[in-house]
Amino acid sequence: MSVLTLSSGFTFDYTNLYGDGKVTAKDLAAAAGQLREAHQSVMQMRSTGIVKGHLSKDGQPEKVLFTQLPYIQEGHINSPEGIERLQQFGGSLRYKVDTVVSFGIGGSFLGNKVLFDIHCGDFYNFKSAEERQGYPKLYFSGNNLDPRRTDELIGHICREAELKQGEPYRVTLIVISKSGSTLETMATFMVAYERLKQTPNLEVTVVAVTDPAEGTNETLLHKLAREQGWPMFSVADGVGGRFSIFSEVGLITAACIGFDIDEFLAGAQAMDKACQTDDFRHNPALLTAALKYLGAEKYGRDIEIFMPYGDYLKSVSEWYIQLLAESLGKRVNRDGQEVFYGRTPVAAVGTTDMHAQTQQHQDGKRNKIVQFIRVLEWDTDPVIPDLFPNTAKLAEIAGISLSQGMEAARQANAQALAGDCRFNATFTLPKLNAYHLGELLYLLALSVAYEGELANVDAFDQPGVETYKRILGPNLQKLKNKK
Repeated sequence: MSVLTLSSGFTFDYTNLYGDGKVTAKDLAAAAGQLREAHQSVMQMRSTGIVKGHLSKDGQPEKVLFTQLPYIQEGHINSPEGIERLQQFGGSLRYKVDTVVSFGIGGSFLGNKVLFDIHCGDFYNFKSAEERQGYPKLYFSGNNLDPRRTDELIGHICREAELKQGEPYRVTLIVISKSGSTLETMATFMVAYERLKQTPNLEVTVVAVTDPAEGTNETLLHKLAREQGWPMFSVADGVGGRFSIFSEVGLITAACIGFDIDEFLAGAQAMDKACQTDDFRHNPALLTAALKYLGAEKYGRDIEIFMPYGDYLKSVSEWYIQLLAESLGKRVNRDGQEVFYGRTPVAAVGTTDMHAQTQQHQDGKRNKIVQFIRVLEWDTDPVIPDLFPNTAKLAEIAGISLSQGMEAARQANAQALAGDCRFNATFTLPKLNAYHLGELLYLLALSVAYEGELANVDAFDQPGVETYKRILGPNLQKLKNKK
């Protein structure tokens, strides 16, 4: 067994990713110099924010500061005053605001959805205010231009306002955009804001999360918020959207639902400290990056299936898709050479996708790494009753808890894959809570920083995204000119 265990109980089991027929000790030894240099570069990023060759999309030098986020300190992005202000904002919503709608896309949606799913689940908005401890219902929009869902969400809120007796129905719109020109976010926000303002018995307020710069560098959304008198929170410089879950961009959702911000950041901080050793065998993020980098480069495993076991962890898969794709999918390396680097990420969820994707994982090309996530102890765990004792197949599973069945399925999946030289590994969270979620997400964020160094690509830019944006702008203008 090859397992790295942290003091918190968080584990990384890489037995099926390391050894004979997999990434070998010889492979790691040959990469020792690369691993050492990668760690030194990440340590430099921690202390200075400087990443070799990294420039903003405007071609200017730009610091990378996401490793600062777990530490609540004066002078940091997450200061004690900033966290207190977030918590006060969350408190101001309790028993006063009926519904919050969060408008954002990319990291401004995906990270926030993770916090909502883990803390709230599917049925949160059906609960009473008392069951929600006074926190408002919360919906997401702005992550697509989909006309049907946008219209249906607005219509649903308007109907709730019509049904409320006595006090007005109160809605807070949180619009998240660094620039204020994000098409999907601003378009759907404006559609919703107009309709809701026109709805009888409904009061609507707006909060902006945007670039805090003022003066000549003021963004469109900052200017709009200032002119309209909307409260503002910050999209910090040096923190790309895919890393922003640990900043006010993500934590504002945490504040709206009563998610434990302090514990979440404490888990991220503990993981950051665990990853400061230069011994890759005891550094979870460096070890993860090294095994996956070598698995791809030496053994052709250039697709990563991210497969947590548990429905409410599916959004973690979707968050990771952006993290891996934008960070490591790069045409050129930092020397300007075409390398077309990066694993293709695929979201999955166990056990659901054992009945959908596993046929490909097991019998398709040997070009995949399957990353499992498991939860050791669930807060609730129903036991399968012996309702039909005379039906042998159903009697066989009686007395087993749902989590036991799910884990048995995961183990069978991992064993079957390993038996056919199919690379896989498992992260285990002792419980599904804010602390261990912070550990997991931070490990994943830091692992792409390490892998960027190993592959010699900039893990913090996304030039490919700008290509379609240059085409989209003129296309939209043509549509407008036809009106």
